[in-house]
Amino acid sequence: MRLGEKRFLGKSTAFDVLLGIILGSVVSRAINGSAAFFPTLLSGFILVALHWLFAIIAFRSDRFGNLLKGHARTLIHDGEIQWDAMHESHISHDDLLGALRTNGNTEDPEEVAAARIERSGAISDIKGKHPPRILDVAVRDGVQTIRIEIG
Repeated sequence: MRLGEKRFLGKSTAFDVLLGIILGSVVSRAINGSAAFFPTLLSGFILVALHWLFAIIAFRSDRFGNLLKGHARTLIHDGEIQWDAMHESHISHDDLLGALRTNGNTEDPEEVAAARIERSGAISDIKGKHPPRILDVAVRDGVQTIRIEIG
């Protein structure tokens, strides 16, 4: 497991998780005795080496990385939900709003400059920049107080 690096079973792509399941299945045969121990263990090491090799190739080649891991899609652009991307990603409106609440502390897509479903399946968002707006104007004892919201 140590040879697989931190990403191997961490929060990662579907390919990484699938490889982890396959590795567990292969190694379990050596543990329960249904297959020869050392050849099965060797095949586990080969799987980890292939994962490592694919990670290196994906790092150097965007095309291979997109083939292996998929690509990110923009779900919100300048406050507008991109329904085609939502449909292609199988993300419901409620799932998107839940991710906005979790990540961006907002539930209003119009406040979001961009939201993307990343290759790992996580939804990331960038809040939009809004001009300051006046919340309250008060005059007391000849002093004018203006409360504004920035951001």
